[in-house]
Amino acid sequence: MSSSPTSCGAGARPSAPPRVGIADGPRRRTAGLRREEVALLAGMSVDYVVRLEQGRSSQPSTQLLGALARALRLTDDERSHLFHLAGHQPPPADGTARLARAGLVRLLDLVGDTPAMVLSDLGEVLAQNRMSILLSGDHTGLTGDRRYVAYRYFTDPAIRDLHGPEEWQRHARQQVADLRAVAGRRAGDPAVTGLIERLRAASDDFRRLWAEHEVAVRRADRKTFMHPRVDRVTMDCETLVTPDLGQQLLVLTPADAEAREKLELLRVLGVEEFPAAVPH
Repeated sequence: MSSSPTSCGAGARPSAPPRVGIADGPRRRTAGLRREEVALLAGMSVDYVVRLEQGRSSQPSTQLLGALARALRLTDDERSHLFHLAGHQPPPADGTARLARAGLVRLLDLVGDTPAMVLSDLGEVLAQNRMSILLSGDHTGLTGDRRYVAYRYFTDPAIRDLHGPEEWQRHARQQVADLRAVAGRRAGDPAVTGLIERLRAASDDFRRLWAEHEVAVRRADRKTFMHPRVDRVTMDCETLVTPDLGQQLLVLTPADAEAREKLELLRVLGVEEFPAAVPH
């Protein structure tokens, strides 16, 4: 990195400011991002960015590298190169540890005040925009099997208690049908087969529904979020998938005027500490 603009990794092309949502003003003399801009986008201090570029910090963690890759909108190849330069293996492309694709993260920015998130095909939340976090909490830090939406749906009693039996059953069937479609595309993948076996062991309901062999991929749906500050918010959902079906962009729009008003209230209130809302 230079004293003004910065790039990511030896020999990497500098990330253009407009590419990451920063205005390219007339006073910018060279291409690339400034240290302060990289720090802001990656959620780290400017001092740490300086220590990184000067080689005065310890080996960066994979979490920090992932934040840098997302901030700079790196391609898959560029992200892998960054991980190798830092002495780490790149995240495996098996749906269990992937970073959100740069193009989908850019779409999160473009939809603005509309809640949206990027998920893996197994239902892990890989990235969220600000409004998605305001609506449902930050789900990107979940670990173990709880990072899978289907696993939480069948093993967390709080989700079942929020809805009547018929409503829960309908969404449970959708979760299982989605997972069976993934299992068909990724036949023999241990990440998929392992999740299925753990779900079969953990939930009688999942085991029963899995035996019915329903297959479906959801493109549109309606979800209700129980929010601790604005109560029930009903949202219509539209799902856009990547060509290989490995990741998806979930966009949530208010289902009615009441939901629209509550979403606007959340936008004004901003981010504060609150328990994650529970979707269904």
